[in-house]
Amino acid sequence: MTSSLREVVVATGNPGKLLEIRALLGDLAVSLRSMEAFPEILLPEEGDDYETNAVEKARAAARDAGRLALADDSGLEVAGLDGRPGPFSARFGGPGLDDAGRVGALLEAMSALEEDARAARFVCVAALATPGGEVAAARGECRGRILAEPRGLGGFGYDPVFELEGESRTLAELLPARKNALSHRALAFHALEPALRKHLKL
Repeated sequence: MTSSLREVVVATGNPGKLLEIRALLGDLAVSLRSMEAFPEILLPEEGDDYETNAVEKARAAARDAGRLALADDSGLEVAGLDGRPGPFSARFGGPGLDDAGRVGALLEAMSALEEDARAARFVCVAALATPGGEVAAARGECRGRILAEPRGLGGFGYDPVFELEGESRTLAELLPARKNALSHRALAFHALEPALRKHLKL
C-alpha cells in the first residue's frame, strides 16, 4: 500500500473536532490530515440533513485531495425548540458568533422553557469517501438535557450546557477519554471504523 492511501484528510475547519477525531481513531495506523494541507478542497454549502451534509463534504474532500476523506455533520436537538437547532447548530444565533455566543443564544431561546422541555440529544453522522466516489456513513447519538448555565472547561461547542443522561455531568466536565467513549461523535466514528479499516486494508 502506498503512503498516500494511509493519509486521510478530515473535512473540517473546526480544530476541536479534528482533535476529537484523531483521538477516536488513534489506534489506526493512519495519518489524519487537516484541510489546511489541501487548499484545493472546496466544501459544499451545508443543508438541513446530517447524512447528506457529511457525505457531500467527504466526497468533495476525497475528490479534490485525491485521498480517502472523513467528514461528519452533527447537531443539538432540543425538545422544547421542536428539534432545533439541529443541522444548523454551528450557525445558530446568526453569523459571526463563537462557541460562547451560540451557547448564549441557545440559553436565551430556552429561557422560558419548562424543565421537561430541556431534554435534548446530540446527533452525529460520520462519513467516509474514496476518490472514486465510494461512500460509507454511520450515525451516533447521545441523550441528555440542557442546563441553565454552562459547566466545565473541556470540549467545545454546546458541551458546557449539555448534561449527559446517566452522568450528571456535562460533556465539558468529562475527561476526554470518557467523552470519547460516550459522545455522539464517538459512537458514529466507532461505527464507521470497520469501513475505514477495509479501505486502508488494516
